Amino acid sequence: MTDFTGQDLAGSLFHRVHLGGSTFREVHLTDALLHDVDLSRTRVRAAYLDGVRMTGVEVPDLEIYGELGRLVVNGVDVVPLVEAELDRRTPERVLMRPTDVEGFREAFTVLDRLWSDTVDRARALPPDHLHEQVDEEWSFTETLRHLGFAHACWVSGVILADPSPWHPLDLPWDEAPQIEGVPWDRDVRPSLDDVLELRSRRRATVQAVLDDLDDEGLARPVISATPFMADAEGLTVATCLRVVINEEWEHRLYAERDLAVLS
Repeated sequence: MTDFTGQDLAGSLFHRVHLGGSTFREVHLTDALLHDVDLSRTRVRAAYLDGVRMTGVEVPDLEIYGELGRLVVNGVDVVPLVEAELDRRTPERVLMRPTDVEGFREAFTVLDRLWSDTVDRARALPPDHLHEQVDEEWSFTETLRHLGFAHACWVSGVILADPSPWHPLDLPWDEAPQIEGVPWDRDVRPSLDDVLELRSRRRATVQAVLDDLDDEGLARPVISATPFMADAEGLTVATCLRVVINEEWEHRLYAERDLAVLS
């Protein structure tokens, strides 16, 4: 296997080259031209595809999971159609776009109810299954740990300006920069009860914020006290709470999907 680690291959021409089974990590493909290529069974994770144009393509089977802003297929922007169908399938999804404090409180209450059902499904499985990954995604336990990190980052670290809100079980996203003092234990296997106990504390922090909040307070500008999002501009309390709501909603769907496989 040829190793190109740390090399600058910008502007290279790959013509009639076999790259099947290759791995690309932290690779810049900005402005790359892919012409007459076979991408069968390609897996793309944590990619940014702004301004990508595909023409003359054949797509017999393609799945996309992610945040979609504009996706035009044969001249039709399908994102509004997808959003409407997702709202139809799960009416609670509409509540995840709150605009006032009461709406935020309702959104978190709904999330509590939905996650309670998901946790019940998880408890029905053997404990080892909760540490098992499906299709290289996070295990159920890792998912809950990551949500703990999201709460610590956006609620405690930004809204409450705590410079060190972390717990040893918090789990940053896979591509996050490694920062001294921020937990990054990929091998620990805590019990579900231990993770849920921490999750309960994180939820109590959110509730305390909501209890002291009014609609005017949602627009209060905030700045991150941790290294994460430190350069972000225009953050408000509402922005941070929406990020947490979105994380909770989407990761529960991922968890439900994987629990179905594990069952």
